[in-house]
Amino acid sequence: MNPIAPTALYQEVAARLRQRIFAHELTPGAWIDEQKLAEQYGISRTPLREALKVLAAEGLVDLKPRRGCYVTEISRQDLDDIFPLIALLEARSAKEAARRATPADLDQLEAIHQRLEAAAREGEIKAFFEANQEFHRQVQERSGNRWLLSVIADLRQVLKLSRLHSLSLEGRLQQSLDEHRAIMAAFATGNAGEAERLMHDHLLSGHEALTRMQEAARSI
Repeated sequence: MNPIAPTALYQEVAARLRQRIFAHELTPGAWIDEQKLAEQYGISRTPLREALKVLAAEGLVDLKPRRGCYVTEISRQDLDDIFPLIALLEARSAKEAARRATPADLDQLEAIHQRLEAAAREGEIKAFFEANQEFHRQVQERSGNRWLLSVIADLRQVLKLSRLHSLSLEGRLQQSLDEHRAIMAAFATGNAGEAERLMHDHLLSGHEALTRMQEAARSI
């Protein structure tokens, strides 16, 4: 039996580039200088190009013939297409999670919710965002549907490419917190239908906030 090979070099390169893209060190729409990156990482361009193919398959970069590679830029149309879809999927995961949640599950979700409350009190957008991401992930895991989890993860990965952050919009952080409070109340009472409706509306509310931010940015 052949031994298991260590992680291929191109996979490590892809992981590093993915992290830089999500951190917006490589900004949406930016051209990727392959020669410069190869020099930075001390590698040949072959594993770098293989890494870029992986990221292209994930929708994070665009490989354009004779023009090179560019970080994917999320358009208004992309957001309009993605948010209704992810709202449906996350609503379903909330419904299933509410049906299946144990007292221990509810305690863990409540602990994460308290992080949201604390971040909102302090006006800490980054901390709120991180706790929000964790809350949604935990709800999805408790749905018991690995296919839902996989598809939602792919869509959320693409949404990370957006230059805008809805929580930066005035009043959105408190609005999001209020929506989370309602979702937690539905979980606490085991009301699966209400959890589904509230999660769906919560995602669309975030989309609406992003749309307002885009319109404001265009008017400047």
